[in-house]
Amino acid sequence: MTPDKIMQLGMGFWGSKCLLSAVELGVFTELAKKPLELEPLRRAFGLHPRSARDFFDALVALGMLERRDGVYSNTAETAMFLDKAKPSYIGGILEMANHRLYPFWDSLTEGLKTGRQQNESKRGGDLFDELYKDPARLKEFCKAMTGISQGPARAIAAKFPWKDYKTFMDVGTAQGALPVTVAREHAHLSGVGLDLPIVEPIFSEYVASAGLGGRLKFATCDFFKADLPQTDVIVMGHILHDWDLAQKKALIAKVYKALPKGGAFIAYEALIDDDRSKNAFGLLMSLNMLIETSGGFDYTGPDCQGWMKEAGFRETRVEHLVGPDSMVVGIK
Repeated sequence: MTPDKIMQLGMGFWGSKCLLSAVELGVFTELAKKPLELEPLRRAFGLHPRSARDFFDALVALGMLERRDGVYSNTAETAMFLDKAKPSYIGGILEMANHRLYPFWDSLTEGLKTGRQQNESKRGGDLFDELYKDPARLKEFCKAMTGISQGPARAIAAKFPWKDYKTFMDVGTAQGALPVTVAREHAHLSGVGLDLPIVEPIFSEYVASAGLGGRLKFATCDFFKADLPQTDVIVMGHILHDWDLAQKKALIAKVYKALPKGGAFIAYEALIDDDRSKNAFGLLMSLNMLIETSGGFDYTGPDCQGWMKEAGFRETRVEHLVGPDSMVVGIK
């Protein structure tokens, strides 16, 4: 018996911050251009000689970089997912984690004792109000949602029977990662990305860059104040966990009302496993909702199935997507 596991977890923030700083600096994007030796790599980011070698070698030891004969390069994973020039870039969520979540999680203990948010609200602000006031921060947030949604979106595009439907809508679409991914794979579909008006330019730019402006449109709706537009399939990704139980049920009821008979609702999250003991990411995400929201929490597949059945959905199922994410599908 050794304390290795305890120490690794307890000091895990060391490695996490090394990765987040590397993403912030653009290390992986620079190395995607060509591998570099230590000195030109150090100069590229203006790092002090005292720190540079340890920093890059720590990234090697953490499995984020490779080093052969003194030359540093990306791993296969960091080349694919952390190069900003690639459409597979997921670093947006890590950028937001670095700038926002990292300092807020310092107050987790306070949140556990009080049950209150530990983000901008402590200064009298609100997460979304703060984001919407700052276009740069809003775009970073939308890119973060793309980063966390790309893997599940690809799985949904492959696993859901889209051939049975013609139209779909992604609620809380942000940049539009899910609509773009699904529309690329299924040419017969037309879709809508639904969000607040200030998000439209970010959505339109992303959709246009994918060449899908003809099949994907933006719509705006305050989903707590108005009915949802009607469509064949409604998707909510990392949306329901933002809200308390009563609000979750109200949103599901609105979805049910907007769907035709046979229409489908897809809710995907980092669902907590039924035993609440294995999907650590889902449980930590629920704690992140404590940090970020006034009443939000994550949930199990059976939890969501129960809410869907209460709203009237005649058939429900849970299906794993990728990593910690799964979807709950309801058929009206």
